[in-house]
Parts: sequence; C-alpha cells; structure tokens
Amino acid sequence: MQIKDIFSGFSVTNLDKAQEFYTTTLGLSTKRDGMGLHLALPAGGEIFIYEKTNHTPATYTVLNIVVDSIDNTIDGLTTKGINFEHYQDLPAPQDNKGVLRGKAAGMGPDIAWLVDPSGNIIAILEN
Repeated sequence: MQIKDIFSGFSVTNLDKAQEFYTTTLGLSTKRDGMGLHLALPAGGEIFIYEKTNHTPATYTVLNIVVDSIDNTIDGLTTKGINFEHYQDLPAPQDNKGVLRGKAAGMGPDIAWLVDPSGNIIAILEN
C-alpha cells in the first residue's frame, strides 16, 4: 500500500451556512465541489466538510485553530456574534471570556470553544 494523501472530515446540516461561517466568520479558505466543502489548512492539507441530512453535532472538538492572541481573536469573533461555550467539567475554570487559561495554570495552552452553525465544537488555542 502506498498512501497518497490523508484528510479528515466532518458533517454539517447545511453546506451554504458552513461555507459562510468558515470563510466569512473565521476567515478560512474553502472550495466547493460536487461532494462538499474543502477547508484549506494554513500549513497544507485540508478537511472535508459534507452535508448530512440526519447530522448530529460531534460531542468532541472537530477543529483546533491555533492563533497568536486568543484575547484578540475572541474579541473579534464576539463582534461577529460568536458566543463562546462554558463547560463545568474542565480541569480549571474558564474566565468571563470563556478561556481556560492553561498557560498560567501550567496545564497547556489557553483555550476557548465555540460551535459552528451545525453545533460542531471548534477550539481556539494560544500556545
């Protein structure tokens, strides 16, 4: 077996809404084809997003986005109407912006979560 490529994928309820969210709201590069939406990753590769009639949102993080400044990113997304999730079962509390300040607690990156229009979980991280 010779592997030519590897990519991951997840489903959404509506490709048009997904494309609008991932391109306009998050500023990512996408391309449509007859099967779905290709989300280009900054370092190369892609994720395939496909429409599924009986879509159920993932109960785990489907996409991790690493940014230079989590606070600036959250502020910018909040002005676009994005709300950040607050969870009760985390190893440390989240602040009022929804950020688990992992760096200050010696527990990894600062991280916050939001959901796409189909309810899939996306993490914003600052290392």
